[in-house]
Amino acid sequence: MPATQPPGPPGPARHEIPTVDAAALDAARHADRLLAAARERGQRRWVDFLAPVPDALRDGALKELRSVALKARAAYGPKDSIRDVLPDDLTEPFRESIDRLLKALARHEVNAQS
Repeated sequence: MPATQPPGPPGPARHEIPTVDAAALDAARHADRLLAAARERGQRRWVDFLAPVPDALRDGALKELRSVALKARAAYGPKDSIRDVLPDDLTEPFRESIDRLLKALARHEVNAQS
């Protein structure tokens, strides 16, 4: 049996891209607040949805951040939205922080290809 090749280089560590790391940490802080509010209000569905998000944003590898951010952004669906059950003063800052993270990731990816 031939030996399997390891995947390509892992890429830079998160701390090597300060704009992405800062955006992810900011989003994690907002996710913590949103998760706490969902727990206080007994919103079990949203607690289950949000529970892994703060730690994934805080500790996830660079290559995992996009999928975590996209999952978090999916909470703002047209028919089923977290905004329907939690206050705007929590949901909007989280959405904005996720959008900033996605933009920072996109900028990093474009710059890495140059």
